[in-house]
Amino acid sequence: MTGSLVNRVALVTGASSGIGAATAMALAAAGATVVAVARRADRLQGTVDAIEAAGGRAMPSPGDVSEEAIATQVVADAVTRFGRLDILVNSAGLIQAGNVGDADTAQWRRVIEVNLLATLYTCHAALGPMRALGGGNIVNIGSLACRTTSPVYNPYATSKFALNALTDGLRQEAGPHGIRVCMIAPGPTKTEVAEGISDPVHREAIRAYTHQAGALQPDDVAAAIVFIVGSPARVNISELWIRATADVAY
Repeated sequence: MTGSLVNRVALVTGASSGIGAATAMALAAAGATVVAVARRADRLQGTVDAIEAAGGRAMPSPGDVSEEAIATQVVADAVTRFGRLDILVNSAGLIQAGNVGDADTAQWRRVIEVNLLATLYTCHAALGPMRALGGGNIVNIGSLACRTTSPVYNPYATSKFALNALTDGLRQEAGPHGIRVCMIAPGPTKTEVAEGISDPVHREAIRAYTHQAGALQPDDVAAAIVFIVGSPARVNISELWIRATADVAY
């Protein structure tokens, strides 16, 4: 493969489906070597197979990065295998319905572990290798929910508000080391995110929301990520909101 990201190594979490899988394939198409990370090993292998069938280079690294030891290990394995880490895309995520008064606190905890702490762990592990290179790119997948609260989906909104803060604080910390940090906040995107919701009524509601006419496609977000990480080193596109052109419901 040839493109703007030749000789760069990218690690993408949540790469078994949706935005993560699309991003892994788009980065590979632009020339990057991709380390694809996700819990579902069989689906993850499908992403790697698709990259290789298109002439790209990828390695599967199955694991749940909401566990700090695993997050640390997948980053270390990537650096050991390829000698560097240039790009980190944190796309692993989930949504659950719930409020505070009737909270299933275990579900809240899991949403925060996946949407926030997993990103903290991978970023923490990636900073050292990126500093050693003199630069790098970290892209965290947020949501329009990072600034819009809801009593119905409060666990998700809380995790994305916190991700927004983590990302901008990291941008200020990492910039002097040549590391660019960005949060992308997509609107409704046609992914499988609804399938993990335990409540069937809310599962169907989010499924309808993400699959409404005019909703974004995972490839739309992936294309934006390729643009961000391929921009000149002096440029940090620190925040990007992506909305559908059509008048879709938010």
